[in-house]
Amino acid sequence: MSDRKYRQRGYQDDSRDRGHPKPRPDAPRPMEPRGRPREPRAPNMPGFHDVVRCARCGNLLDRTIVLDARCARCGADTHSCAQCAYFDSGARFECQQPITVRVSPKDARNACTLFEPRVTVERETRSAGPTTARKAFDDLFK
Repeated sequence: MSDRKYRQRGYQDDSRDRGHPKPRPDAPRPMEPRGRPREPRAPNMPGFHDVVRCARCGNLLDRTIVLDARCARCGADTHSCAQCAYFDSGARFECQQPITVRVSPKDARNACTLFEPRVTVERETRSAGPTTARKAFDDLFK
């Protein structure tokens, strides 16, 4: 018997203890299914959708913007450079498209033929439908 206090293997083992490796199984056991196979879990990820928002107040707008359209909340012109997908304050004439004359002011209505509304991708954070607290409570016990 060893005179050590603890019996785990370590640096104080003498050479004859080190020569005996742990027994290993001859072949790995085949994997057996546990019970019935599981169905893949449906990911609970929020969806994404494309939106057009007002450049001034952030109000949701229609995807098609006509020449004389205005924001319903703040009254800003929506057919303007500030609302365009090609607006870039670091580019020449503040537009990514090759234009010959600078359009000014950028938040006023203009008749640019290259105009495309700026579309952003947002995460859907709202629930699918109106849910009352009572209905949510009752759904817990179904």
